Amino acid sequence: MVLYHGSNTKVDEIDLSKCRKYKDFGQGFYCTTIKKQAEFMAERVEKREGGTKTVNTFELDESIFEDKELNIKKFDKPSKEWATFILNNRDRDFKDIGSKECNTDNKYDLVIGPVADDDIIVLFRTFVNGLIDIDTLIRELTYKELTDQYSFHTEKSLKYLKGV
Repeated sequence: MVLYHGSNTKVDEIDLSKCRKYKDFGQGFYCTTIKKQAEFMAERVEKREGGTKTVNTFELDESIFEDKELNIKKFDKPSKEWATFILNNRDRDFKDIGSKECNTDNKYDLVIGPVADDDIIVLFRTFVNGLIDIDTLIRELTYKELTDQYSFHTEKSLKYLKGV
């Protein structure tokens, strides 16, 4: 499976310690199956940090999904569980690190699911501020065009990802 990573530089070696914290699925190396999404992310990173927008291409060895040593979490579509997971990972004050509803401790080697883009974050804020309930949040998310993300959180999971 081909995955893309949008950046402001070519990625020759993945260093998880350099990955940003408080992302949708926690601190990790994020990729997508959608090249256009990676191009968009590369532009954002270039504007924010300088450098040159670069789409890095990787090959994911799909035997990763058969590795019983890895803890993989997959969200097929927006759900209450997905929204809670993202809210907890993005919350700098979230303290229940051992909870299965977050990945701040990298309990999941790989997390796969929809991206919470800027439009979705506005919906999340509306929910957090008590202006809509969780059911309304999920209903609204079903009408959004969603992109995907694969986030790698451990060296064990990165062994299945090779630069092309």
